[in-house]
Amino acid sequence: MDSIVSYRLDGPVATIVMDDGKVNAMSGRMIGEVNAALDRAEADRAVVVLGGREGVFSAGFHLPTLQGGGADAISMVRGGFELAARILSYPYPVVVACTGHAVAMGVFLVLSGDYRVGAEGSYRIVANEVAIGLALPDSGIEIMRNRLTPSAFNRAVTLAEQFSPQNAVETGFLDAVVPAAELEKAVREVATGASKLDLAAHATSKLRARRDALARIRAGIEAATEGLVPN
Repeated sequence: MDSIVSYRLDGPVATIVMDDGKVNAMSGRMIGEVNAALDRAEADRAVVVLGGREGVFSAGFHLPTLQGGGADAISMVRGGFELAARILSYPYPVVVACTGHAVAMGVFLVLSGDYRVGAEGSYRIVANEVAIGLALPDSGIEIMRNRLTPSAFNRAVTLAEQFSPQNAVETGFLDAVVPAAELEKAVREVATGASKLDLAAHATSKLRARRDALARIRAGIEAATEGLVPN
């Protein structure tokens, strides 16, 4: 079976790209392959660039698995939020290349990066749970609270507002937006610059800054799986 996540180490930077040929659903397989790539990057002591395929970063959890409930859905949801917590606490800088649509779990992963660069384009950045009849899980709420402006946070959580690259920087979803053709170069420059930091100080400072948020995110993982076991 071909891999749906690629890994490339170039000097101090490891580039991890998700590409399932479709919408980069955060299935159990996708989550597992991203974790395996992060294992390699951590062993390589590398700064990470995490990106998606052209036009799509990730459309969120694999819906058929989610709708089916049971053990597979529980494992997937738990794995997705554990992956976000891992990225938030990864010991080296993580730069996210938002290549396109970032929906639900996809946007939570974008928000977990240390620096997020988006491509210009007409795509959605949205936690759409409320729009499709789902209450946002505590872990997702805490991830958004940690990064968004208060106004954008409330609109994202309660109204499932769709954001775009045009307003993503001012609301906190992204740190920069560049032409799509320049995205790879831009994230590489950020990652290379980050590799020159004192990385031990980076890791300690990151964990201190996010200690309380990470505790709330991890506490919410158990609650996020409630209701996924069919009656």
